[in-house]
Amino acid sequence: MRVLYGVSPADIPSMDTDRLRGEFLVEDLFAVGEIRFVYTHVDRMILGGAVPAGGTLSFGGGADVGTELFFTAREMGIANLGGAGTVIVDGETFAVANRDVVYVGRGTREVVFASDDAASPARFYMNSVPAGADIASRLITRAQSKPLTLGEDARSNKRTLRMYIHPEVTPSCLLLMGITDPAPNNIWNTMPPHLHERRMEAYCYFDLADEDRVVHLMGRPDSTRHLMVADGNAVLSPAWSIHMGAGTGPYAFVWGMTGENQAYTDVDPVAVKDLK
Repeated sequence: MRVLYGVSPADIPSMDTDRLRGEFLVEDLFAVGEIRFVYTHVDRMILGGAVPAGGTLSFGGGADVGTELFFTAREMGIANLGGAGTVIVDGETFAVANRDVVYVGRGTREVVFASDDAASPARFYMNSVPAGADIASRLITRAQSKPLTLGEDARSNKRTLRMYIHPEVTPSCLLLMGITDPAPNNIWNTMPPHLHERRMEAYCYFDLADEDRVVHLMGRPDSTRHLMVADGNAVLSPAWSIHMGAGTGPYAFVWGMTGENQAYTDVDPVAVKDLK
């Protein structure tokens, strides 16, 4: 498990591109036949990737988080961004198709991953955060998610946001998780840019072609920076940072949040004309 310690917004002006990418961009989550985790001190979220092929992958021990079990004091959302697979949570098997999400509750002892077809493996993306309540694990299919259509074609930001782990769909302690798809021929996401001082967020961009990138904008509104993001990369967005992006081709992203509340609309918008 790699550890990222987080930085102050006052540190950003002194960062070159490599340092900025090292602190906020996770490029190596998905490796065939492995589980990889990154622990960030930004609200203690853990990002993970698992790509089972030709066998199973499993985890559950808590050595890396200082507890008996990984889930002694944590919950998790697992989104499948690849081929069909299964997630087994303490012996309960969930068949997980592309764009389905599994919620894993506090107290779980073991999670096991498998792919239905090693030639087209599942690609499991994980967000885990501290939790103070015991909530049952469950599968949320794409059909069970709650879609919201936002934006407009005229501004190139029309998109469908699907809530999966959210009080209106399935309960959790502090984790929120969903998937957003820009509409065809639309490039911008998350407009208008905004801050949510009471929550941090992580993005995982996926379904990009090899030659395409998302230009992810971050930083304080009066001192923005950018990250060039490839398929399968994840971006950490602290509470003090704006976040929005534009793609050079089709893409989608998983968003995960945690903090003081689960109020998705608890945001402070920033007018584009005020960005610098």
